[in-house]
Amino acid sequence: MQTTIYYSDADAYLMEQVDMKGRRERKSRSAVILSILEEFFERDKRIGEILLDMGAVSHKDLAASLEMQADKHAGKRLGEILLEEKMVSKEAVERALLIQGRNNGAYLGNDEK
Repeated sequence: MQTTIYYSDADAYLMEQVDMKGRRERKSRSAVILSILEEFFERDKRIGEILLDMGAVSHKDLAASLEMQADKHAGKRLGEILLEEKMVSKEAVERALLIQGRNNGAYLGNDEK
């Protein structure tokens, strides 16, 4: 898909910021803009909502995992339950955590001691 962005001279500062961020992160302008939009729309959501938005988990599986969390897995994080039950891939949980801004290696069993 291709999108064209039109901006005025007053917006040039913002585009300069996007380009600087792109250089720092070695990303294209469009990748930076999409990551900013993704962060804006997803940052206040819970991991289950993000996984649903991503299409990584079904409503049925999410509901089942939330039920498990309430019943027999009290205190466990939802992502851990989804992984243990093989309802979602590790990559999807990592991506959702990254989007959520709380990427934690220990969460996924990558505990560095």
